[in-house]
Amino acid sequence: MLYVRYYDSPIGKITLGAREDVLVGAWFEGQKYYMDKIIEDFEEKKDLPVLDQAEYWLNRYFAGQDRIRKNFLLHLQEVISEKKYGRLSQKSHNGCTITYGKIAKILAVKRGAKSISPQAVGGAVGHNPISVIIPCHRVIGSDGSLTGYAGGLEKKEWLLAHEEAHIR
Repeated sequence: MLYVRYYDSPIGKITLGAREDVLVGAWFEGQKYYMDKIIEDFEEKKDLPVLDQAEYWLNRYFAGQDRIRKNFLLHLQEVISEKKYGRLSQKSHNGCTITYGKIAKILAVKRGAKSISPQAVGGAVGHNPISVIIPCHRVIGSDGSLTGYAGGLEKKEWLLAHEEAHIR
């Protein structure tokens, strides 16, 4: 069973999803891949600690008080390679961005591969089921452009401005 809670953020409603004590989703309403790969029934749950933690963190994040994700049991439900892309997007610290190409180069070195396509990284990052908390909005194009964000480019732009991100 998937348990959900609806969170009203300054840039739109976010559906938080959890299975017991593991956060599996934070989707902007109407985003591309909304509740992607969720096949089971779900019900709204008001008293689940992991959803309480997610809501508490989001309150602090949107109030500008806390931008470092802490104390969540997170689960990326994608395939192994996509998990690695998601983990690398987390390495872009608050106020910093990273390019799809940079992630591709880091992964190629880690895997001993000649190269990995930045487009493949983009596809995987775009399927991030835990928006904002896993900061895929910090991944940008090699020319500094704000490309691709499942929640919409206006949300990506808002989030980066909120974090006072330095776009290189």
